[in-house]
Amino acid sequence: MTADSGDPRAFPHPSLPQPPLRLAFDAEALGSNWRAMDRLSKGARTGAAVKADAYGTGVDRAVPALIKAGCRDFFVAHWSEVPAVLAHAPAVSISVLLGPMTDADARYGLETGVRPVINSIEQARRWVDAGGGKCDLMVDTGMNRLGLRVGDISDPAIAALDIEVLMSHLACADEDAPLNAQQWQAFADVLPHVRHRSASLANSAGIALGDKYHFDLTRPGLALYGGIPRSELAEAVQQVVTPEAAIVQIRRVPAGETIGYGATFTAAHDMRVAILSLGYADGYLRCWSGLGAFTAQDGAVLPVLGRVSMDLTAVDITAAPHLQEGDWLRAEYSLADAAQASGLSQYELLTATGPRLRRG
Repeated sequence: MTADSGDPRAFPHPSLPQPPLRLAFDAEALGSNWRAMDRLSKGARTGAAVKADAYGTGVDRAVPALIKAGCRDFFVAHWSEVPAVLAHAPAVSISVLLGPMTDADARYGLETGVRPVINSIEQARRWVDAGGGKCDLMVDTGMNRLGLRVGDISDPAIAALDIEVLMSHLACADEDAPLNAQQWQAFADVLPHVRHRSASLANSAGIALGDKYHFDLTRPGLALYGGIPRSELAEAVQQVVTPEAAIVQIRRVPAGETIGYGATFTAAHDMRVAILSLGYADGYLRCWSGLGAFTAQDGAVLPVLGRVSMDLTAVDITAAPHLQEGDWLRAEYSLADAAQASGLSQYELLTATGPRLRRG
């Protein structure tokens, strides 16, 4: 068989080159954020939401850092997210928030030892009929999302459960809303009527609402990964991930010429421009067009020029003559500032990172 036969088996499989973009990850910052949430949780133990690939930061990086910091309780949304966490943490430490929606889900939970979070009477029956075992139970105290209605807690199917964590979820913890106290009271009223080992109500923002919201276990998510859901947490939270990109081309742009789609930027003078391999397909959104900036290793701040496109972003490096093709630049990117500029939530910004950026 000749090399030009068109059969891919005729060619060796070379190692994949390093991509020219990456999501820089600070494991120490993640560990510090978890320890800060743990201190604020005081007497309660502190878990971690690691759903959605650890909020877009990467389970394979995040879970080991969280374990090193002291975390022993992990929460995912989907059963498909379990194997990635199981590679680092024991099954007994993992809970699946969507619960057993099918008999196959229940069997998988029993085979792995991962706990389902029961959300309905139907799920409770499905879990017990499959063989049962330890599980968690979500009670809806006012969010009307997942969870058993308070009026259903006396159902015999619930009494048959072996509940490890009895939980609910706050709808407005990032605001000073009356619903917070209403949900706390509804949850507190449920506790004496359902057998359980631990109680859990607070997410990241809920931790900042005060000691009474902590119960036995808190479940921070956003704050672990650098988000700031309430101003009280601003001093405690460090940035964990930052987009970085390599310069793929340096161009001389004469005065009067335009840059990018729509010709939205016109050079007022001769400019030296770097083209970066990062765009909105990677989660570096079009809202940064003409507003964002990157920094070089020496700290030079370099503004974004024109529109951010799908794969590429132009940056003014006129004031940084030392930069060359192949050099890396780091986005100026705090989640709180990005949310204000984009109109998106910090949750969306974290989880919107594209696969190319996460693989870098």
